[in-house]
Amino acid sequence: MTERRKSGAVRLGDLRIGGGAPVTVQSMTNRPAADFDGILEQTRRLVDAGADIVRLAVPDEAAADVFPYLRRGGVTVPLVADIHFDYRIALAAIRAGASKIRINPGNIGAAWKVREVAEAALAAGVPLRIGVNGGSLSAALREKYGAPTPEALVESALGQAELLERCAFHDIVLSLKTSSVTDTIEAYRLAAAACSYPLHIGVTEAGDGYSGLIKNAIGIGALLADGIGDTLRVSMTADPVEEIRAGREILRMLGMDPRGGIEIVSCPTCGRTKIDLIGTAARFKEACAGIDTKGKHIKVAVMGCAVNGPGEARDADFGIAGGNGSAVFFRAGETVCGIKEDEIIDRLLAEVRAAIGEKAE
Repeated sequence: MTERRKSGAVRLGDLRIGGGAPVTVQSMTNRPAADFDGILEQTRRLVDAGADIVRLAVPDEAAADVFPYLRRGGVTVPLVADIHFDYRIALAAIRAGASKIRINPGNIGAAWKVREVAEAALAAGVPLRIGVNGGSLSAALREKYGAPTPEALVESALGQAELLERCAFHDIVLSLKTSSVTDTIEAYRLAAAACSYPLHIGVTEAGDGYSGLIKNAIGIGALLADGIGDTLRVSMTADPVEEIRAGREILRMLGMDPRGGIEIVSCPTCGRTKIDLIGTAARFKEACAGIDTKGKHIKVAVMGCAVNGPGEARDADFGIAGGNGSAVFFRAGETVCGIKEDEIIDRLLAEVRAAIGEKAE
């Protein structure tokens, strides 16, 4: 992976986006805007799943009251107001304590409205995200480019940023999303070369939990591997908690998750496999859910046989390789002992706990 792109930084309370800070993971609540209790419950679940930032739709000024409500409910992560069409809603969200405001240059309105938002945000110390989507480009840019091309997305975002800069506002984050993986990647690459603003990356309107995960894994993964991206959302038509889990997993696979975690490597199985490897791997993954590795990245191998066992998984911290109703346990590629098939999960969990310094039960 290449060196991360150097960008400016913005602050959301104690959290920093850009400037070399760890890449953050965020999602968006999908409860009705008036259902404050439902939003509070969902926000807590997102935070428990690993959300660094949570965004909320704010369709009217009354909905802005959700921000102090969530704070009273114990939510401490940065909260972002998602604003469309009416600049006055952004002003209400700033007054209500939103940590960041997302505006869409395709629908926020005239320059004087943007200026009003910029002045209020500057006074409150609240950063702004310019969120450009392929489906909401201005009519002028659609006419100029004929389609939501990567170049059109970048021109839209940088044009809005220029307007904010003229208002002496500099705490800006950009996002440039379409449902096309290739167009999204190209747009971010163009933006990364053209400016130093922190970038919020992701593929929008990506589909359900299967196709959405694949699209985002390709798009986000490619950009992160290029060193591009400061915060991310894995957009899927699914429970938002799944977006957080997917985002953390993408970071973990790239060795970029400061929270650490358990990476499970397992072989695809073949005719040599003589244990229930598929079931064992699934049960071990379920058993690992929620384990706090205290910032450590632990790599565990669950392999089907000696061919794909200690040798191929030598870079794992430890693991098993299946035999005939049994397995060998290995550590750092060296066989330690044999174990029975029904002992595999307990042994691996014990090793995980030992690796993070927990005493055996």
